[in-house]
Amino acid sequence: MNDSGDMRDDSVVMKVDNVTKVFESAAGEVAALQGVSLSIRKGEFVAIVGPSGSGKSTLLHIIGALDRPTSGKVFIRGVDIFTLNDSELATMRNYLIGFIFQSYNLINRTTVQKNVELPTIISGMDHADRSRRARKILEVLGISEKAGFKPSNLSGGQQQRVAIARALMNDPAIILADEPTGNLDTKTGQEVFNLLRMLSSKFRRTIVMVTHNPDLAKASDRAIFIRDGMVEKEVAYR
Repeated sequence: MNDSGDMRDDSVVMKVDNVTKVFESAAGEVAALQGVSLSIRKGEFVAIVGPSGSGKSTLLHIIGALDRPTSGKVFIRGVDIFTLNDSELATMRNYLIGFIFQSYNLINRTTVQKNVELPTIISGMDHADRSRRARKILEVLGISEKAGFKPSNLSGGQQQRVAIARALMNDPAIILADEPTGNLDTKTGQEVFNLLRMLSSKFRRTIVMVTHNPDLAKASDRAIFIRDGMVEKEVAYR
């Protein structure tokens, strides 16, 4: 991570163009997304806000290439990502996108260190380099002393810091966070949010965070409100 100060680049790092997502169910087709279009700039901290069932997590999964849209396009750094084959898509996802989930998604049978190293094990980084990088990131996030612990022995806030460290390992351009404070108490949730805010402002990481918390949304750069699978409005806070 390079300290780039608070300067921002207005170049678009991600563009969503008329994306729809239709799921088949026993009751028939359900339209989770209906023609969503939006753009996100480099270094921007964007909150996606909406009630349960509004389509916000579906949208996050599509822009993170975890799911494919029924129609529409998603561009990351100018590349139409769904023209890539599954192998190319997996490579792009591992190098360009870091994921943070509400439930942490850590592997409890191994150590914090190994959990953090996982993306770079997949990408083939040298053992010494990935070990050094993991330690450095854990130190930045204030939990380097927990490297040898199992995740189950950590508090919720500490586990989410581990998840953030893991998301940073391949130095991604974009971090996608799905309700990252949802399982945390208010104080710990604010601390985790502040870490994400710091990654955006100090290290110019592009953060897209799904949340139902209006106070956290107001502390982002911009909030995109989703309702019934459509963009209801956008509000700029900075």
